[in-house]
Amino acid sequence: MIYETVAAVDLGSNSFRLQVGRVVDDQIYPLDSLKEPVRLASGLTEDKLLDAPSQERALSALRRFGERLRGLDRGAVRAVATNTLRVAKNVGEFLPHAEEALGFPIEVIAGREEARLIYIGASHSLPSANHKRLVVDIGGGSTEFIIGKRHDPQLMESLYMGCVSFTLKYFPGGRIDKRRLREAQAAAAKEIELIAHDFQKLGWKEAVGSSGSARAIADILEMNELNPGNVGGITREGLERLCALLVKAGSAENLDLKGVRGDRMPVLPGGIAIMAAIFEELDIECMTYADGALRLGVLYDLLGRFHQHDMRDATVAHFRKRYQVERDQVERVEAVALSALTQLSGGAPGEADIQYLSWACRLHEIGISVAHNAYHKHGAYILTYADMPGFSKKDQARLALLVLGHRGKLEKLAEVPAVDGVWRLIFCLRLAVALHRTRDDRQLPAWRVASTERGFMLSLPGKWLAKNPWTAAALAEESLIWKQIGRECVVRALD
Repeated sequence: MIYETVAAVDLGSNSFRLQVGRVVDDQIYPLDSLKEPVRLASGLTEDKLLDAPSQERALSALRRFGERLRGLDRGAVRAVATNTLRVAKNVGEFLPHAEEALGFPIEVIAGREEARLIYIGASHSLPSANHKRLVVDIGGGSTEFIIGKRHDPQLMESLYMGCVSFTLKYFPGGRIDKRRLREAQAAAAKEIELIAHDFQKLGWKEAVGSSGSARAIADILEMNELNPGNVGGITREGLERLCALLVKAGSAENLDLKGVRGDRMPVLPGGIAIMAAIFEELDIECMTYADGALRLGVLYDLLGRFHQHDMRDATVAHFRKRYQVERDQVERVEAVALSALTQLSGGAPGEADIQYLSWACRLHEIGISVAHNAYHKHGAYILTYADMPGFSKKDQARLALLVLGHRGKLEKLAEVPAVDGVWRLIFCLRLAVALHRTRDDRQLPAWRVASTERGFMLSLPGKWLAKNPWTAAALAEESLIWKQIGRECVVRALD
């Protein structure tokens, strides 16, 4: 379905942001935007728990966002959460309340997925160019680095350092001196050293900063003529002058400069220290600024899904190729599984169910590339921890659950609620795998599936079952497996 109005929500470590756009001829034009300086990262305790005050600030902001989004279709809104909610140990307790406040699902995305979306947003806000660009985004809890060309990211990394976390750690109470600034820059440099070689090897022609920290630094340098020759953007010399002024002032609040915004001031020291280290370690002399970042990237990624250019499909295809999945078997299994889902859904399965079941069918054997023994566990592990562009962590967890559950005992899924619709998808996938254990193109007989009060029923011709004792035995074993978890999978032989 294609929407005229779309919206993106960014639950960042420093600020929560909402952007609403109008879709015209495959382009997105801004309609409205909201920003709340929640400072989520400052509420993360030493044992990585999100404290109560920060949770309440977040929920209050999301309630306001929810009012603005009221009336929009679920498919027209995508909300993503970044570093602080990636690392918070109590995120599972917080997210349901956050989703209720917003009125829409929230995806916690991985660092490299955040980097991919940032690049898409930045590239759509910059003039078209044929050269490679380095995009750097200093967030509240993490910093993303991406090299890409046009709208295609080529190398992506996310480092666990941000303007909020660095300000809290190296500039407590807002106090700044040479020693503190030097320690912060050294810590950032140590992180950047891990990726510097690969990024410099690929190379770029233009360096671009995106999001709040880069914009704040660029504004200060430009409005106070700190750059040499009064050039725009961020320069190495301008940064050095700003660092000297920051040390002289003793705190960001004491800076007597134009362009220092009140909401950005408390986290400015950490952002400046990280940016200075980036210039030094990656040997950058000047950096331009892009208005677009994560939110715009989310909107364009959403637009791509409307036009059947879903990045998740491309990722699944890449994984099939990477792990050398047998194509013919995938097609057999997918056809039967989707047929079963259609029957169980009264002929009209939901789009999300179709997507997840199809992806699970295409990836259910990727673990064989590790070892055939317990390959479903290897496959589930890969899908849980691999970087999968387009997929949120929740998406990956659901996909991993399907792959884990497609064979073997079902007790391992005991924590999945009985009412969760994933059980239907698991049944469809297990049935398809069982009916195609022979891995050949034999013609299956007419078969039917239906839901029962406690599970599912499969109906097959009795004569066919008699002629295929191996499959019949596998289906009988399947019935016992479901019975062991208090559910049923009845196999009925038709005359």
